[in-house]
Amino acid sequence: MTIKVNGERYSTEKETLTQLLEELRIMPERVAIEVNLKVIKRADFSHFSLHEGDSVEIVYFVGGGNKLRTPRLIFIS
Repeated sequence: MTIKVNGERYSTEKETLTQLLEELRIMPERVAIEVNLKVIKRADFSHFSLHEGDSVEIVYFVGGGNKLRTPRLIFIS
């Protein structure tokens, strides 16, 4: 199937978000995911089904440094 991942066309045969993350070699505990403008809970990654044409946005959290600073969000592309 063809989906969009962070705005780019991406072909995959993976059926769930967990499988997609494994294929992309992304650790699920370090990201937030939005599918078709809906934020998906991490607990739902393993059974959330992907469909042809879905738009998936993956946001990676980066922390560290000064404790007073808030973590930055980095969009993976």
